[in-house]
Amino acid sequence: EAWMWYHKIIGKGACPIVDTWWQTETGAIMITPLPGATPTKPGSATKPFPGIDVAVMTRDGQEVGANEGGYLVIKRPWPSMLRTIWGDDERYREQYWSQIENIYFAGDGARRDEDGYFWIMGRIDDVINVSGHRLGTAEVESALVSHAAVAEAAVVARPDELKGSAIVAFVTLEGSHMPSDQLNAELRAHVVKEIGALARPDDLRFTDALPKTRSGKIMRRLLREIATSGSVAGDVTTLEDFSVLEKLRTAEE
Repeated sequence: EAWMWYHKIIGKGACPIVDTWWQTETGAIMITPLPGATPTKPGSATKPFPGIDVAVMTRDGQEVGANEGGYLVIKRPWPSMLRTIWGDDERYREQYWSQIENIYFAGDGARRDEDGYFWIMGRIDDVINVSGHRLGTAEVESALVSHAAVAEAAVVARPDELKGSAIVAFVTLEGSHMPSDQLNAELRAHVVKEIGALARPDDLRFTDALPKTRSGKIMRRLLREIATSGSVAGDVTTLEDFSVLEKLRTAEE
């Protein structure tokens, strides 16, 4: 939705949006459309820059099929790649090269479609494994906020004996909308319509506000703790409004 708005309103439907993927560690953009030359798709970083060998693999180093989720990797060296972590060569090898031997492990989840376009699903910590299927929390959140009643949404995982992970969604509503069982069911059905049945939230909770840092970043770690244990034991010093956390705790009780 944001991509389409920006393309239509800011770019007047003509200017290309250069949506890219890269990391501080890569030293340069790795996946990018070539402006004016590469057809774009909303939400996709498109294709690797010429000379960059990117793939999506399983943990055992097998490349996945079209539209299957996996781990984003870079298979061959590139000019601006990081050489080490200052003063800690062993950590460098362990963090970036030990997951899949001799292949750079980016720590991001991704999928590649039938046209060879890459779709970044977010950090591995932000990818939920539901019955063997990998879902990006950002995908589920985007589906929820595309509903007219939803102002903000944050999605986390909690352990589930049957499925591996269950999807828990925390939702704040637009002004005139009120929490109800009917709206709860409607929002779950909306996610199914937008993504598929596997993405249906197992638990959807309405809240007045989401816990954020002073810079406005949603603190999903706290939501994950609440969804899993009903309490928060971790560091909360960067939390902007402690009353939000207290309300979430009270609602859990």
